[in-house]
Parts: sequence; structure tokens; C-alpha cells
Amino acid sequence: MTAPATTDWLRDAFVDVQSELEIRLRRASRSIAHTGTQGAVNEDHWIETLRSYLPGRYQVATGIVIDSLGARSEQIDVVVFDNHFTPTLLDQQKHRYIPAEAVYAVFESKPHIDKTYLDYASKKAASVRRMHRTSIAITHAGGRHDPRPPIPIVAGILAQRADWSDGLGATFERNLQTIGEGALDCGCAPEHGAFDTFDGALRKVSSEGGLVTFLFRLLARLQSVGTVPAIDWAAYARILEDRH
Repeated sequence: MTAPATTDWLRDAFVDVQSELEIRLRRASRSIAHTGTQGAVNEDHWIETLRSYLPGRYQVATGIVIDSLGARSEQIDVVVFDNHFTPTLLDQQKHRYIPAEAVYAVFESKPHIDKTYLDYASKKAASVRRMHRTSIAITHAGGRHDPRPPIPIVAGILAQRADWSDGLGATFERNLQTIGEGALDCGCAPEHGAFDTFDGALRKVSSEGGLVTFLFRLLARLQSVGTVPAIDWAAYARILEDRH
């Protein structure tokens, strides 16, 4: 006899996923004294989590974003980028240069969320969004697709917790930038919940199940923007031509 349908077991499984990540982040903060090493370990935990939930068309890694005019960002903790049409460049171990045209989302991974880290993440987001992104027409069996405008790049912050007494409450809201090139569209701090502005207004969820809610809403957002436009590789080739 088939058991009655219920979502309780699925919710419990999602909560377990969040608990596992919280344990790993907490362990890193308590057992690793060197700040840089702790930060790298936390980045790896977030990258692993995102890779587990995003489809294979999306690659997730740390890297530097570049454009065909020679601009380059600072190191971005977590970059979600196209894994099908756009290879990364000049890869050395974990060091990657990622063409701006390939970027879907950028995140800063921090030990906690506070005003300083929010401002820092906003600055990083703006530096990537300002980059030049090319787009060319695509010829296919049925004809030709005209060049498409660049997709909006999602930006956010990832941390273990929020550093305010009210978590992701009023103080957080006052310090969150939600407009302009530095806007932070989403974020997750498993101990206090998650947030996003994907529906046009700030939406927050509590700590229980916040991680998986964040992941699913991020995935829905990425799906809604479709595929990144076709990159104009000739523009990058001209970098070499200009030296002659």
C-alpha cells in the first residue's frame, strides 16, 4: 500500500543539508586561526554547495573577471559562469580569468555579514557589472539569431551568520544596497536566514531551510535570464593584434 504523500521528509532532508554546511563553516571559524586560510576554506564550502545544486551548464569557481578592453576585477570569491560556450582563460591551478560575457553571478564569501562586508561586496559587484561585454550574432540551421543584450549579473554575499543582534533585521536592511551597479540581489547566512530582491522587493526567509530556499530561488533567477549571449572572440584576438 502506498504511503500518503507528504513533504515532511523532503523538508527534513533540506534542513539536514543546511546543518551540514553550518557545521563545516563553524568548524573552519573555530579551528583555523589564519584568516586567509579560513576564508579560502569557507569559499570552498560555498563553491561545493553551489556546484551540488546548480545544473552542469553553470560552472562555479573563484576567479578574476576580465573583459576585451583589458579591464580586470579583483579576485572574486565565488563566480557562477557559463560552462558550455565560454572557456576560462590562462588557468593555473585554482587561478582563473573569466570573460565578463560568461558571468551569471558573483558572490563574496565572508565570515559574517556586517556593514563593512556589505559595502565591500557591493564594490566588487559594481566593478564586474561595469565591464565591457561583447555579443555577436549566431548562425544556426534555421537562420540567424541577432546579437543579444548582456544579461543582468546577479550579485550577493555568503556568510555563516549576520553580525547584528537582530540578524537580518532592520539594521541589515538599512545597510543593504539594493539599487545601482553595487546592488546586492541576494545572500545567505545559514544561522540567520537568507534574502533576495528577485521579485522587486526585499524578501527574507528564516534560518530553518534558509539555505535551500536561497539555492532554489537563485536557480530560478538564473533560469529566468536564459543563456549568456555569444561572446565575440575576435575582440579578444585584437588584444594580440594591437601589439604589432
